[in-house]
Amino acid sequence: MVHIPSRGPCENEDVGSTLNRVVAAGLCAALATTACGSASTSSVEAGTGAPTDPASPDARGSATTIDATTTAATATDSTGAPGSGDSIASTPETTTTDVPLEPRSMTMAFTGDVLPHSPLWRGAAENAGGNGYDFFPMFAPIAPTVSAADLAVCHLETPIVPVGEELSTDPLYGVPPEVVSAMARAGYDRCSTASNHVLDRRVAGIDRTIEVLAENGMGQSGMARNELEAVPAVFDVNGISISHLSYTYGTNGLPIPAGEPWRTNLIEPARIIQDAQSARDLGADVVVVSMHWGTEGVTAPDDQQVAIADAITAGGAIDLVVGHHAHVLQPIEQVNGVWVAYGLGNVLSNHPAASQWPPETQDAAVVEFDVDIDSAGVVTISAPRVVPTWVDKPNGWVIRDVLADLASDTLDESRRQLLQASLDRTSSVLGDYVTR
Repeated sequence: MVHIPSRGPCENEDVGSTLNRVVAAGLCAALATTACGSASTSSVEAGTGAPTDPASPDARGSATTIDATTTAATATDSTGAPGSGDSIASTPETTTTDVPLEPRSMTMAFTGDVLPHSPLWRGAAENAGGNGYDFFPMFAPIAPTVSAADLAVCHLETPIVPVGEELSTDPLYGVPPEVVSAMARAGYDRCSTASNHVLDRRVAGIDRTIEVLAENGMGQSGMARNELEAVPAVFDVNGISISHLSYTYGTNGLPIPAGEPWRTNLIEPARIIQDAQSARDLGADVVVVSMHWGTEGVTAPDDQQVAIADAITAGGAIDLVVGHHAHVLQPIEQVNGVWVAYGLGNVLSNHPAASQWPPETQDAAVVEFDVDIDSAGVVTISAPRVVPTWVDKPNGWVIRDVLADLASDTLDESRRQLLQASLDRTSSVLGDYVTR
């Protein structure tokens, strides 16, 4: 896997610009090219500047070439209404050669909040027979769908508990590391990690979370252990260069450490656009932005979500926006020709556990997109495909593939009614994109 750094989330723009130039210059030297964009199988790990094994997994199993003939792109509006199946295309501003590119394609899959409340730990401990925690049975039903994607991205809302410290739940989370190994086993390649809980266990929680994800072969965006590690990476999947950025509306009032503004990324539209453009400048064909935003428990995107989505998609540097935090599904629609999935619900949680949380907090989805790049370098993002899911709390917090279970001849009537109710709720929000 090739990691190419771009600009990090520096509060001081002068410092950020300097860092970008330094990292970019180091990258050019490492690749021994004159354009910072020739194909290469070298790799540079963000945050270290040191060459790494080109086969090291970020999106596991992908190729390790960087193609920079498409160094910047401008999104164009799709014609047709949402749900029509029309795709979104972006085209290169410049190319370095007239030789046609090889067409490339990939699939991406995204899910919403992974929020391991304490009852889930107890269930995972039972799954493990008293020897640690085993969360994989919870993810097992959706593993075939997740693992089939070339790039599968989760949202890990909570930090992993630091070594030697006690587990904790709401309001300050510190969850078992085994939840990450379960996600890796289910087929996830990386997570967004910027959330309102990012500082729940302070910097030790950030450091431990990144460490555990790396130990399980997973990448992440939204946390950083040092300033260079905060620089967004460009990585390769099936010959397509991807940058994945992650931002949160806030940190529940917990202060970002003084002198370390790079520890996480706050939602600031101008900065998001600049980060995305920096990723383009460093060779990203596709830029995906994960946003922790919205009003909890409310299906409709709020005014702030709508305004921010419009602002960050207007310039054409961003190809896809994926949201979470509301704990319920929210609409998917095109904004300035860019697909915006406002909220993907709770793929795993113990909600609803109190009156303020509606039954919709058990509903979520695996949302899939196809990415195609033709021989002219034009990038096309397909309309979404939605695979509805439901957290079966009474039976071990298992994430049910709703349509697959409803198709079973052995499903008991009470379970069928619960699954059908979940499907009806999901279809009321995302029905245009439920495809099977």
